[in-house]
Amino acid sequence: MDRISALRNVEDALRAFEDGDADLAATERRVAAILRTYATEFDGDDDVFRAVGDESVDGTVVIAPSEPAARERVLAAAGIDPDATGPPTFDIERI
Repeated sequence: MDRISALRNVEDALRAFEDGDADLAATERRVAAILRTYATEFDGDDDVFRAVGDESVDGTVVIAPSEPAARERVLAAAGIDPDATGPPTFDIERI
């Protein structure tokens, strides 16, 4: 799925929500599925990774060139400063 297709699909999901054809939970699932599809088909040199473990980061999907970079991006996406609070316990898996 290219970027334009992903954006159109998200717009369709939002339109269905606004029209009352979908509730918030269904809209969230649909948008998350669109993003996952886009990320896994992302055309670039980087890979797609998902965090598995601590609730604060579990399920977070990032695009990064390596597992260590993915770990850093997961923490940044969750707004966690590992130096200040200590990092949560989680693994990184390539998807």
